[in-house]
Amino acid sequence: MISMPDRAEMAKDRTDLAEDRTVLAHERSFAGWVRTGMAAVGIGVGFHALFESLNPTWVPKAIATAFLLIAIFIFLSAERRACRILDNLDPHNVAVIKPIRIRLLSWALAAATAALGAALWLLVRV
Repeated sequence: MISMPDRAEMAKDRTDLAEDRTVLAHERSFAGWVRTGMAAVGIGVGFHALFESLNPTWVPKAIATAFLLIAIFIFLSAERRACRILDNLDPHNVAVIKPIRIRLLSWALAAATAALGAALWLLVRV
């Protein structure tokens, strides 16, 4: 005779699966914010490339720098949010990105964006 799981066990399984879905949804949200930050970097670099001949020369650099600063803010705020949420959730049947990897990725993207901003200002037009 096959025994049926009791209601409490089934409810726990449903709760565990819901928490796993929530973890995965937050990972997708983090990836979306990273894409948004990368888009801000692209807009900044593209703006600088298109309007580099404007006078005074600091205007396109300042506008590009604003987009780069927005990207850095997006990377770091996405990292803080993702790590805070993942600390509060307990995955059961899914492999999740470790918070240290999220931090490393976010800080590496922020550092690379800052370096790009510095390069824009140090770039000498010929």
